[in-house]
Amino acid sequence: MLKLKENDIVLFQGDSITDGNRGRHSDLNHVHGHGYQYILASEMYEDNLNKNIEVFNRGNSGDRIADLYGRWVEDCLNLNPSILSILIGVNDIIFNWEHKSGSDPERYEKIYRYLLNEIKDKNPDTLIVIMEPFFGDKKEAELDLFFKERIGGYQLVAKKIAEEYGAVFVPLQGLIDSYREKTDIYNILWDGVHPTTCGHRLIARRWKECVEPILNDR
Repeated sequence: MLKLKENDIVLFQGDSITDGNRGRHSDLNHVHGHGYQYILASEMYEDNLNKNIEVFNRGNSGDRIADLYGRWVEDCLNLNPSILSILIGVNDIIFNWEHKSGSDPERYEKIYRYLLNEIKDKNPDTLIVIMEPFFGDKKEAELDLFFKERIGGYQLVAKKIAEEYGAVFVPLQGLIDSYREKTDIYNILWDGVHPTTCGHRLIARRWKECVEPILNDR
């Protein structure tokens, strides 16, 4: 059970994996998108009837960490979340491959700290959840190698920052890798990056495993 407090505001932030083709309007059929965040939001609302909670999805397809910072006031600070979940990083690699316009791990860390410092200044009691960026496989050999040589640096930063800021860290790479022994990885990440329906379910389950004990103990 994902136990929330009265009037809690939950915010999911990130790139296309979190975006999930969410609606940019008030239609409640679509505001949460289609993915792990939708699965978790549906459970939160069911588990916390009559508590006046709100769950927002502000993931934006194609975002790098710098893009996330660029919309941080409107899409985070103004919402004043009591629980903030972030999944970001993979586009910093792909943009470096395509345009040399991503962030290396050092810049990724610097901007990540800006994000967390600002939300902590706004509300020191915000529960922060940092999700580990992950990767499967790319069928293009050079791009596959490019990702695999770099993703670990961003993962180390995400884990280090989670520890330093007292955030909940949600490890995902090991989860993805564990399914290599069970099935074709593309059954979990359909293009090597974006989850399938099954992949989103697995991610939601891991998020819940990591965050549920903290929520229930607040």
